[in-house]
Amino acid sequence: MGHLPTGTVTFLFTDIEGSTRLLRELGEKYAEVLREHRQTLREAFARHGGVEVDTQGDAFFFAFARASDALAAAREAQHGPDGPIRMRIGLHTGEPLVTDEGYVGIDVHRAARIAAVGHGGQVLISRSTCDLVGADGLRYLGDHRLKDLTAPERIYQLGDGDFPPLRSLNATNLPVASNPLVGRVRELAELSAMLLGSERLVTLTGPGGSGKTRLCLQVGAELLEAFPGGVFFVRLAPLSSPELVRPAIAQAVGLPDLREIADRDALLLVDNFEHVLDAAADVAALLEAGEAVKVLATSRAPLRLQAEREYAVEPLPEDDAVELLVQRARSVRRDFIPDECAPEICRRLDGLPLALELAAARLRTLDAPTLLRRLDHRLPLLTSGARDVPERQRTLRATIEWSYDLLPHELQDLFARFAVFAGSFSHEAAEAVAGGTVDTLGAIVEASLVKAPGDARLLMLETIREFALERLAGVPDAEALRRRHAEYYLALAVSAALDTDVPGEQRPEIVVPDAANMRAALTWALEKEEIDFGLELLVALEQFWVFGYTAEALRWYGAFLERADAAPALLRARALRSFGSSAHFDGQFDLAERLCEESLAHYERLGNEHGVAVLLHRLSISALNRGDVSRAQELSERSLEIHRRLENDKGACQPLSLLAAIALQTGDRARGVALLEESAELAARVPWRWWRAGTVSALADVALAEGRAAEAQRLVREAIDVALQISDRVGLSWYLSQFALALALEGRTAEAGRVWGAVEKAAAFVPGGPWLRDAGRLRDEIGKLVDDEFEDGRRAGRALSLEEVATSIEHRAVASECCSGLTVRQS
Repeated sequence: MGHLPTGTVTFLFTDIEGSTRLLRELGEKYAEVLREHRQTLREAFARHGGVEVDTQGDAFFFAFARASDALAAAREAQHGPDGPIRMRIGLHTGEPLVTDEGYVGIDVHRAARIAAVGHGGQVLISRSTCDLVGADGLRYLGDHRLKDLTAPERIYQLGDGDFPPLRSLNATNLPVASNPLVGRVRELAELSAMLLGSERLVTLTGPGGSGKTRLCLQVGAELLEAFPGGVFFVRLAPLSSPELVRPAIAQAVGLPDLREIADRDALLLVDNFEHVLDAAADVAALLEAGEAVKVLATSRAPLRLQAEREYAVEPLPEDDAVELLVQRARSVRRDFIPDECAPEICRRLDGLPLALELAAARLRTLDAPTLLRRLDHRLPLLTSGARDVPERQRTLRATIEWSYDLLPHELQDLFARFAVFAGSFSHEAAEAVAGGTVDTLGAIVEASLVKAPGDARLLMLETIREFALERLAGVPDAEALRRRHAEYYLALAVSAALDTDVPGEQRPEIVVPDAANMRAALTWALEKEEIDFGLELLVALEQFWVFGYTAEALRWYGAFLERADAAPALLRARALRSFGSSAHFDGQFDLAERLCEESLAHYERLGNEHGVAVLLHRLSISALNRGDVSRAQELSERSLEIHRRLENDKGACQPLSLLAAIALQTGDRARGVALLEESAELAARVPWRWWRAGTVSALADVALAEGRAAEAQRLVREAIDVALQISDRVGLSWYLSQFALALALEGRTAEAGRVWGAVEKAAAFVPGGPWLRDAGRLRDEIGKLVDDEFEDGRRAGRALSLEEVATSIEHRAVASECCSGLTVRQS
């Protein structure tokens, strides 16, 4: 992609008519014909200043700074060499937003739609382009509705050629949309495939404001040509009784007897079924009466018919949500420029299209930072929707209330109780805390007031939770419910064994999904002055905090410890030790050392040898950081001796690693490697996956320093596998950095760049880990190996998450092989 024009830009889209037929006719020759076609177009468009934006299959997308240049390029392409390829071209001019990913805005979609309604050999031009180039040589074809369903576009044709009528939507009862659909590319493709395939009844489900109706209409527009019997839109929202559904369908179709349409290739779009679900039998009867007609319904709850295929409409992903917010904001304030607040606004509104549109309306008078601050109370703010939409869609509160009022009283009470949860929560938690059952949980999910995103978990969107919290205030036992919630999550945290004092396998992966609920429990404890409870929960989460939450942990520890004068001595010792761990990983080494010394003093007074051994190890790290190697060795050896005497392998593996680091630092490679191997073996025996991953990573560092890239990859794969298992994004960042260096050392620079790009984008390192201390060295090593392929891979990697890159590395088989026995060869 070259340097993209900005400001007023003319877009040119090309497409080949009948490409599938042409492929069948030409066979293997098609590839050569297509290659020559592309080369000819690229040369022609480049001569007129066109910049190639994208190429997909047999289609091109170019941008021009001047409309006249775009028209000249289209004219040249239209009169190019004769051949089997018949190409259609569309031109449209607008003022798009330019991002790192390319152009964003409705003008891009409109240009593509204009090209799509043409025929081979035809060049179509929008009114905005015509206004700039003049009407000479152009033929007016009338106003046409495009598949974006917005107001008709005045379309012109270049030259006087005769072509069939445009493939527009001028004959349908689909309503005109005020704006084109944003995003939903995957959903459109999947739903179109389902309705063109064997499915006869598909129901779009989702919470109010998720965009079900708009998506339904767009699917109908996309499939208009595939249903010669017609595509008919039926509004059910105004109906007050299920008995009115059948007449409403008949009126929309224009037939007194629905059996007449049952055998037609027609598509019925039946909107807002949730309040007349008893009429689902009419839909079943219609499908049974014939074999051709198909139905696409929208409802906040499924119809529960045998033929039904439910399709959940999720909120918009962040990029699409930002595009929607920007588009709608510019309709009320043309000079709106998105800043760093725009993505956060979209996240706070859960990506719900209705909420985003209502928020955009507020940007008429508020700037984005002010709007963001006021979103702490979403429901009162998000009002004043357009007057030409149903009353229940003019405010977010009314949209949610519509669904709530359809619930039986006992489910309304359960819905309110679910507000006690923050973020997602498990089925077990819903039953133990809120009193749900399998049946009632299912009913709430069916009503689209709670989502079931997978992994046996439930989620209430924050916009809906705010409404539920208002109802929770009226629940008689609300305070008892909050205590039960806090106690449940303390028990869950304790079961994960993340406290250094707790034997057994650490399982941080069972805590990570409930981080928001842990925070809610801590908030409750602080508000209710339940200080001992809060300290117990903080310590139970000790290992969790070092997964990238250390700054948050420091705030919690500070808040509770300043109120902990009456806390039991052992609890205070454990809290200070855990506080020191978070301070160390946050890079506050002096604070960490002071806290560990205070904790050690408590353990010594209590005569708790295990606690003393743990703190001696922690203080040895501080000594090594200061460069006091002899003091670090003395403390580590004392710690190891106590752990050995107590037969505590979990404790022993920690000073072993520190002693290994000292040996390597002082040049005793053999002893350093042997101690690391022993630490890794003990961690596997305990088992302590997080510690083993870090120790294996340290062994990989030795291999990298000695140029043994293949060995390093084998070791790092195991660490990556563990980090994925336990949701350790901080460790994962470091392990992937090591893997990138190993790939680069082997000359696989494109792969190395891809991995490194994802690490750079994630920026998940924390100040106190070994990764940040060595990150500069690692960057220098990689910097020596950078080439053009590395940079190409780096750009591609920045579009990927750490998890996507990690799971693409085939490491699992190697990881299990590593677990059977760890050896490091002498070079």
